[in-house]
Amino acid sequence: MTVSRTRITRLMGKAGLKVRCKRKFRTTTNSKHRHAVAENVLNRDFTAQRPNQKWVTDITYLPVSEGWMYLAAVMDLFSRKIVGWAMRDTLHTELVVAALDMASTNRRPGAGLLHHSDQWAGPSS
Repeated sequence: MTVSRTRITRLMGKAGLKVRCKRKFRTTTNSKHRHAVAENVLNRDFTAQRPNQKWVTDITYLPVSEGWMYLAAVMDLFSRKIVGWAMRDTLHTELVVAALDMASTNRRPGAGLLHHSDQWAGPSS
C-alpha cells in the first residue's frame, strides 16, 4: 500500500506519536594534538583492592533544549561509584578540574592513587 507523507503525519498526530529525529554526531576527542601521551599504567585492569586506589574519568555530552551540556565524571573502580562530577555548557579544562576537585574533597585520597583518563586534549579555559 502506498501512502503519502501527509497521511502518515495526520495518522501519527491522531495517535499522539511524534517522529524522533536523528541527533547530530558530536566529536569530543581530539586525537590530532602535539601533547605528550602518558603511559597507560592502568592497562585495562579495571579492578581495585581498596577504595581510592584507582579512579577513572570520562567526559560525555548531553543534548538539552538550549544546545549541549558536557558532563565529566570520576569513578572509583573499587566501589564503581561516581565520586566526583561536574557539568558545564563548554568543553574546557575547568570542567574536568571541577570534577576532580569534587572527588578529592569528598574522598581525600592518600598517596598512590592512580588517575586514568582518555587524555582528551581540547581547549583550555
